[in-house]
Order: sequence, then structure tokens, then C-alpha cells
Amino acid sequence: MNMEFRSQDQPKRTYSGPKLSPYRKYKTQLRKDFNKRCGYTDCPDFWFGGVSTFHIDHFAPKSKFPELEEEYSNLVYSCSYVNRAKSDDWISNDKNIAIDNGKGYFDPCKEDYNNHFKRDSLGQIITKTDSPVAEYMHRKLKLYLKRYSIIWTLDQIRSRMDRLRDKIEHPTYSKDKQELKNAMSELAIEFLKYLDYLEAER
Repeated sequence: MNMEFRSQDQPKRTYSGPKLSPYRKYKTQLRKDFNKRCGYTDCPDFWFGGVSTFHIDHFAPKSKFPELEEEYSNLVYSCSYVNRAKSDDWISNDKNIAIDNGKGYFDPCKEDYNNHFKRDSLGQIITKTDSPVAEYMHRKLKLYLKRYSIIWTLDQIRSRMDRLRDKIEHPTYSKDKQELKNAMSELAIEFLKYLDYLEAER
């Protein structure tokens, strides 16, 4: 069974105020526009430690196009892992050419990632089409890493627990109480798996 890649609305850059310097001043607005999720993996910043651990990626790298360093339209709210993997990779010498000869990147605010990526039953990110660009991104950004499926699973369990929170206090919902207990057990197991994964990466 395959599921949609992005569980929230597509991110949308809405800032229209004056240009800010340094660009990190955009972070609060950027976080809101990206639904508190990484623009490339759709993972919530919560599971990475919150806003302080997330990065701001320059879609067209600032090292190659310094004039875009403080352009809000060029910024992506991103987890540190993807930001480091992408680094200053760009397939052209033109800031407006993000894709060339089957290589490059889809801007998460301009392209619906659900058309190119999906989740398998374990939450792993896989390509949805035979698009070489999606394959390039999957490989270059390391979207195949296990951490993203673990975080997806944790988020699914948390959503289940949130839905049950109000019901569980009602005394007639014994079935919901058992489901909540099961969800809590699953959350604990997945959380420990994630800790083990992080420990193994050190």
C-alpha cells in the first residue's frame, strides 16, 4: 500500500514585507509557511528538536548566487540532514534554471511533490514516477534514509494519540482506551528505535 508523500498542504511562501538581513530573521515566517515541516522530506521539525535545529536552505545556493541570499522566494525550511546533503549543488550557472537534462531540484513551493514522491507502507520515501529529476533528488538528498520512515511512523502514531486524547477520558470508551494504550506502546517502541538509529550514526 502506498500513501501520499505530503500529508499537509503544499508549502507556500507568503512573506511580502521588506527584505530582512541576515536571512535567518525569516525563520519564524518560513516555519509557518512550510507548516513546521522540512520542504524536501515533509518531516515535522518537532522530531528533530524543534525550530532551533532546523536550517534555512537556499534553493539556488547562495555560494553561487550571493544576490539571492536574502530573497525570501529562494528560501526553504529544511532539516539539517537534507540541507547538508544538498549543500551548494546546482545543475546550471543560471539561478533560474533548476533542472537540466534530467538533473536538478523541484522547488517545494512551486511543484507538488505528491506528483513525484510517495510513501510505502513503512513510510519510506520512494519515487512515484519515472522522472529522472525525482530520482536525482532521491539520491542526492538521501531521501532513502531510514530516519525519514521512522519519523513518519512516529508522526502517524502521535496523530492517532491526538485523535484519541479527548475520547479516552470518557468512561464508556473502553475500546479507545485500549487503542490508546496500543498507540502509546507503539510510540515507545518506535522512539527507542529512533534513539538506537541516532546512536548508531555517531
